[in-house]
Amino acid sequence: MNGCKQREQDALREECGVFGVSLQKEGEAAGLCYNGLLALQHRGQEGAGIAAARDNALCCRKGLGLVTEALSPQVMEEFPGAAQAIGHVRYSTTGANTVGNVQPFVTEFLTGRIATAHNGNVVNAREIREKLTSFGLEFTATSDSEVVSSLIAYKVMRAKDFVTGVKEACRLLRGAFSLVVLSGDGRMVAVRDPNGFRPLCLGENGSGVAVASESCALDSCGFRFLRDVKPGEAVLLENGRILHSELCLQGPRKSMCVFEYVYFSRPDSVLDGQSVYEARLHMGRMLAREHPVEADVVCGVPDSGLEAAMGYSLESGIPTATGFVKNRYIGRSFIFPTQAQREHAVDLKLNPLRAAVAGKRVVLVDDSIVRGTTCDRIVAAVRRAGAKEVHLRISSPPFRHTCYYGTDIGSEENLIANQLSISDIEKKTGADTLGYISVEGLLEACGECGLPLCTGCFTGDYPGPVEEAPKDSLE
Repeated sequence: MNGCKQREQDALREECGVFGVSLQKEGEAAGLCYNGLLALQHRGQEGAGIAAARDNALCCRKGLGLVTEALSPQVMEEFPGAAQAIGHVRYSTTGANTVGNVQPFVTEFLTGRIATAHNGNVVNAREIREKLTSFGLEFTATSDSEVVSSLIAYKVMRAKDFVTGVKEACRLLRGAFSLVVLSGDGRMVAVRDPNGFRPLCLGENGSGVAVASESCALDSCGFRFLRDVKPGEAVLLENGRILHSELCLQGPRKSMCVFEYVYFSRPDSVLDGQSVYEARLHMGRMLAREHPVEADVVCGVPDSGLEAAMGYSLESGIPTATGFVKNRYIGRSFIFPTQAQREHAVDLKLNPLRAAVAGKRVVLVDDSIVRGTTCDRIVAAVRRAGAKEVHLRISSPPFRHTCYYGTDIGSEENLIANQLSISDIEKKTGADTLGYISVEGLLEACGECGLPLCTGCFTGDYPGPVEEAPKDSLE
């Protein structure tokens, strides 16, 4: 596997993103949702969708590709003037990348319809699916999110109450889930799993309230950040107001995914009290303390390595330089059509800036090495641009374990840290030196987060069972 596809395989893939808005008056709920999804585009580029509620009915439109591709101006014109809408951008952690797997999922039951947008990974989805199938429910997609939506619809039907049904369904789920669920009558419930693996936050303005995976989406849509949804909390939004909130889910222990700070989230977001930008600066500072080196410039690999590079520079006193020019007109999921193009795809996306690195000793800061398929090409490109030395610094520890909560790390045997020693990885990359941040250093860098942090992919210490059948009955 070469080039662009190779770079995509070595990078950790973004999580999905969810957004919901409840306005006091009918109007631009779908349009606000669209803007929110644009702000969350970094969390998923494979598909996007919006569901809007009006007159006890749901209008849902979705498609493959970026938000602008999946939801064209013509498609957006099909939405009614609505006061409530939810949206989703997708990266497929489970289920193939087909239109049928794009969210929100709209599920019908005897007395109504619901739409569900889900970020995360439900580890007991198979057991729930089998049980629901035995009750006669049919599934058309392969995503665990369809199972979540069907389970909620089933529980709502049995409870004969929307909010009660959502809470009862979520008590059966194991794993990571930040959910926004919309009923046909315009009521909306936002739920965060009891561990708090994935972020979810609330905002408000004079016209209504909103919920989003990241605070940057609230900012982009004119909502003032109100607070984070607490782990295990369900929040009811209706008629542009937060009507009720309740801590209704219990988990083994609270644990936010630390890689939200390393890579997934936008630097202008604040998650559970910790600025993503400041966390990455601190990671760079910690790298400089743990792995100092004499050098002339510090360069970050775009995009998530840039803030850590700045932190390394601030701590070490070595000046920063723009090491790469990034071609932003090539989408992250773009696959080059010919072998020759694929072999040079990394160079097409990231071209070293010769004027900045030629004749210099370069500290090169990146966010991670997962399978090790592209870091050697990046180091080689910097050398071809004339660098005398290249010192590679990584703002996450070595990956040794898979993730069961939605981060696409892959099988453990394919992780380079399980195949080679640090010194051998250094040789493979072609760097003069290689330094990873320690787990302790990473946790210190994210120390302002109000939740404990999950480091299972580095340590194997997961915050709960990775596979567990539901304790409560579906009956």
